[in-house]
Amino acid sequence: GVVYKVDDLALQNEIGFITRTPRFAIAHKFPPQEAFTKINDIQIQVGRTGLLTPVARLEPVSVGGVTITNATLHNFQEIQRKDIQIGDIVVVRRAGDVIPEIVRSLPEKRQNSNQNQNQNQNVTQKILQIPTLCPQCGSHLIKEETYIRCSGGLVCQAQIRGRLTHFVSRKALNIDGFGEKLISKLVD
Repeated sequence: GVVYKVDDLALQNEIGFITRTPRFAIAHKFPPQEAFTKINDIQIQVGRTGLLTPVARLEPVSVGGVTITNATLHNFQEIQRKDIQIGDIVVVRRAGDVIPEIVRSLPEKRQNSNQNQNQNQNVTQKILQIPTLCPQCGSHLIKEETYIRCSGGLVCQAQIRGRLTHFVSRKALNIDGFGEKLISKLVD
């Protein structure tokens, strides 16, 4: 981004502040860079609290100098709202220039549409089926407004891994060298 600022100190004092922000300076952010890529798969992750999160596995694409291979889809309603299917061509960007996000799908580029039949590509779109049981432990799922949660608790290995990861993280016990690989070996 760019900051436009009055450089005369006398004028700065005259213009003043609004609460904590100066009136004599304005920040202007550039729009985030976007790129096109393909969704190869959508996998469902189970977090430490049992929350199911669909994650798009993308054809690697460079956006703003960073290669993006995954993007969270937040929840199943988001997938329906954006009309996202496995195999779709999508527009991706880095939200806030950090977190990869899918902006929109391009349904007109779907291979099963009449005008886009291509014999070199044999993968067609697939609609993600919302699970009825936890993909990790097979426990029943609990629907909470827009979210779906696994009821397995400590039976669910994904939740155990997530809880251990949080427990040893910088924000909790801050145990150096206790990472994902060691946690997986411990849980297994």
